[in-house]
Amino acid sequence: MRYKISKATAPAMPNLGKGTECIKILLSQTSKDMHEPLVPMLFPVLGAHISGSEFQYPDLSWKEPTGMMAQLVGDSGCNKGQFSNLVEAICRDFRQHDDAELKKIVEWSKMVKTKAGNKEKPARPEVGIWFPPSDTTRPAFLQNAMALEAQGGRTQYLNMPEVEMADGMCGGHRQVSQMLRNIYDRQRAGALRATADGVTGNPILRANLTLSATPFAARKYYKNDLFNGTFGRMVFSYKARTSRDGRIPRQGKYNDEFYQKLDDYLMRLNLCKGRFIIRPLNKLIDKLAQDMASLADLVDDDVLWDCSKRALVSAWKAGCILWVLNNQTWTKAMGDVVEWLVYHDLWSKMQLFADLLDKDADTLSEAGRRGPKNMLDDLPDTFNEAQLEALRMQFGKSKEGTNGQLRKWLFRKFITYSAQTGLYTKTEEYLGMSDVRGKM
Repeated sequence: MRYKISKATAPAMPNLGKGTECIKILLSQTSKDMHEPLVPMLFPVLGAHISGSEFQYPDLSWKEPTGMMAQLVGDSGCNKGQFSNLVEAICRDFRQHDDAELKKIVEWSKMVKTKAGNKEKPARPEVGIWFPPSDTTRPAFLQNAMALEAQGGRTQYLNMPEVEMADGMCGGHRQVSQMLRNIYDRQRAGALRATADGVTGNPILRANLTLSATPFAARKYYKNDLFNGTFGRMVFSYKARTSRDGRIPRQGKYNDEFYQKLDDYLMRLNLCKGRFIIRPLNKLIDKLAQDMASLADLVDDDVLWDCSKRALVSAWKAGCILWVLNNQTWTKAMGDVVEWLVYHDLWSKMQLFADLLDKDADTLSEAGRRGPKNMLDDLPDTFNEAQLEALRMQFGKSKEGTNGQLRKWLFRKFITYSAQTGLYTKTEEYLGMSDVRGKM
């Protein structure tokens, strides 16, 4: 484990080395303070440019780079708006396609209006929009999904500068949880209407989403969906409040040279077709799954463990996109980014929602609260069972779980036990791992 997620500062993003050139090009137009928060947000946008491709996850299932969702969270005025500029740059080709499709609708509307009431109306053209506006209703979203499925299964991408905009697309706030879970899982979520004017259909939901919110708005929006799977499916990218330095961050210029470089990478995404197995990426995800189990055992936190499972899938999909962008070649630097994405997602979730993830919590305080605590770090190198028991009770955990936690630590070789003295001792392996994490 290279990163700690209990600190108030975000895990430091690794250097963007070989294989991550596209990400560096995109970040070149943003202020430096937004580099780390924006990187996780880029992959749903880029992934929407891939259609007709499947990648094999380590569990042997085949997944498309669809259902990718990311939530940017930061205080008001923290430059979250820079992301919308990046979205427009990446989706220039989507806009061109949609403009042509929308012209069909405009022409059809004119024809309908010119027909007398007793005349036969022309059929509505089948129009598939790749980049729908943020103010999209549920019927329009489903109708668009039906059209895109008929046209070969293209992923539609939506960017919502305010998280509350998702209510309209889902048909109301009560339907948000079900809709987001269906989108993530690439399920069918259709509608049956009794009238000819309604939208009836049951398409596969292929959509990628990005949303933005302040900490208060995000906590209020997701507080009732923390334990039903919705929360874990969303990638969170949190920008903590920075010091008052009085400097206005500078953005770059989206000039022809930038677009020329970017278009070369977007072409690689558009041309990617078929089924692929990225063995180095899958090997990394298997390793990270073990790390997540170790992390959950260190903090004795089942909620963290549950969240980590889908954090791995989301980071794996990002790795697939990096692989395509790099001419279907894997590099160590790409693996470093994938690993960081997992920890950054978990860190963001814990910074924003740690107190709400305690099922007994009933407050809505501001962001910046405790994260999962590695209790072994808080114990001396040699300790007894009573010391861990006292520490667990200090963190609000049960006394009865002490023996179970010790067994897990022994199994993972974090500690050894001396029957002669009745003491537990941290292993050299664990102490070396802790030294590395402390430097990150």
